[in-house]
Amino acid sequence: MRGGRRRPGPAEGRPASGLSRLAAVRVGEKAVVAGFEAGHTLISRLSALGFTPGTEVRMIQNFGHGPVIVSVHETRIALGRGEASKVLVRAG
Repeated sequence: MRGGRRRPGPAEGRPASGLSRLAAVRVGEKAVVAGFEAGHTLISRLSALGFTPGTEVRMIQNFGHGPVIVSVHETRIALGRGEASKVLVRAG
């Protein structure tokens, strides 16, 4: 990395129009999973937890740092902020 500049990775760039990142959803808001910007391993893990495209999620806890807690299929799931930033959602 020359000159102290760093290129943003996919999880740090802007999502497509109308989409946001799960990490940006506010407490109490609902969203619908639209896709992922992650590798196969994380996508498989998230899918096993119930984060599949079209699934509605509700934000339970999001302090702006540290993990987030979301409700998926009536189950509370904690995700690291990095993981949550790779889940793309649309307002639900």
